Amino acid sequence: PVDILKIDKSFVQDCDKNSSSLALISGIMGMSKGLNLSVVAEGIETAEQVQLLRQMGCQIGQGYYFSKPLPADQCYAFLMQHSGPMPSAPH
Repeated sequence: PVDILKIDKSFVQDCDKNSSSLALISGIMGMSKGLNLSVVAEGIETAEQVQLLRQMGCQIGQGYYFSKPLPADQCYAFLMQHSGPMPSAPH
């Protein structure tokens, strides 16, 4: 069964500059809410992207904004320290 939708980084990377990408993400968020699915946004690189995605209701994100790729032991430590919903963009 499908329980998570993933927004591809190609849409996320310019969502703060491209109204078409923003509209597509908004549609994905609406569809996921209607189907009671979680959404993961991949390829987040800027605070602006975090802010837009959070405003649209996206709770889970991945990308260089949060961390570069890590070896397994460092990844585990990072996840234990930073688990929870996607943080708000700094003010």
